[in-house]
Amino acid sequence: MTTDSAVTTSTVDHSADHARSMDRMYRFTRHVYDASRRYYLFGRDTLLSRMTIRAGDRVLEMGCGTARNLIKLQRLHPHAKLFGLDASQLMLDTAALSLHRRGIQGVTLRQCLAERMDHQATFACKEKFDVIFFSYALSMMPTWKEAIDAALASLQPDGRIYIVDFWDQAGYPRWFQWVLRRWLAMFHVHHRPQLHEHLAILSQRSELTVQIEPIGRRYAFIGVIEPK
Repeated sequence: MTTDSAVTTSTVDHSADHARSMDRMYRFTRHVYDASRRYYLFGRDTLLSRMTIRAGDRVLEMGCGTARNLIKLQRLHPHAKLFGLDASQLMLDTAALSLHRRGIQGVTLRQCLAERMDHQATFACKEKFDVIFFSYALSMMPTWKEAIDAALASLQPDGRIYIVDFWDQAGYPRWFQWVLRRWLAMFHVHHRPQLHEHLAILSQRSELTVQIEPIGRRYAFIGVIEPK
């Protein structure tokens, strides 16, 4: 992977098997990923527009993929410092190319498993992140709980974690739920009921508050974890 002044990348310690699995899955689909996902990854732009980001904030996307969200964030918040992490080097290659083509500078990309992310070890950052967000990423991570823990560990005391992801589609017919989940499973995406249980546990911590908002009759949800 080449680097330039616009985007920096590096490889850190990670599970070779999982990284290779992600590279195999995205070897070809990464080229049409953004065009195809727009039809069922709802709520991403809503989340990006609602995120509280101040000038100079350090913002990390866990599972940044093609950098689609980072590109939109840079337009919304040109004075924020943007970072992206992904398990797939091929997706990061596509992300770096997309950023370069748009002339976007100052975005830092790293290859790493989300649960192993550390602001110092992964990004060589002395300061923790002000904002960390997951956009339809936790439903692809077998170690989703550990990924949230890693995000909390590298978050500023007054920082915020944002999540947009699939919910249980409770407002839809069962046949729709069945078809959607079988389709998503082809891409290693799974609705995780335990995720909401874990968010409920986090909300009981004295220093945290957790807000959950349904999207489209519980097709998906937006979650916010922030200090009280």
